[in-house]
Amino acid sequence: MSRVLITGTNRGIGLELVRQLRARGDAVIAVCREPSPELEACGVDVFSGIDVSQDSGLKKLAELTANETLDVVLNNAGVLRMESIENLDVETIREQLEVNSIAPLRVATTLLPRLADPAKLVVITSRMGSLTDNTSGGMYGYRMSKAAVNAAFVSLARDLAPRNVHVGIIHPGFVKTDMTGGNGNVGPDEAAAQIIARIDELDAAKSGSFRHANGEQLPW
Repeated sequence: MSRVLITGTNRGIGLELVRQLRARGDAVIAVCREPSPELEACGVDVFSGIDVSQDSGLKKLAELTANETLDVVLNNAGVLRMESIENLDVETIREQLEVNSIAPLRVATTLLPRLADPAKLVVITSRMGSLTDNTSGGMYGYRMSKAAVNAAFVSLARDLAPRNVHVGIIHPGFVKTDMTGGNGNVGPDEAAAQIIARIDELDAAKSGSFRHANGEQLPW
């Protein structure tokens, strides 16, 4: 049994990750800003009132996990805003960088003292952060934020290797969630199952690589 902490858990992929990990016997800490009835029904430890993009949220997270030993930390919290070159909004770009890029790095550094040996540190990213894969343009803030978090977690993979921490950088696929307006080609349950499979197989050889939830290695 592993002790797993997940951010962004009150709906979508995060909620399914909680459900599936709990169902197989893992001990889950679900971190969120506001719990949903569906999350509260999962029978896991829920740490609510935590915004991981704020100093106060990270301080609370550190306090609530003070006595924890974590086998897996899974950064799932994220935000997506629609932009094009015609309607560029610098404030929404900043918001996405703060939530999608800086917050996962700060969660990692906040929880570093809590990590077991060995441990796994994972971020749910997007292939929209791939420079090579960008053939359609647009989505400036989201693409920038995901490219930035990818870069940060590659550095974490290098820096934390001596501490026996393996780092996963996982694209979940185009998932039908509120974030995508219900659009997508895979449901949250299937995406969560694939993500869990990638986490289970994560080791030193795969640490720092950019992978689709289906196992495909993605270009940077």
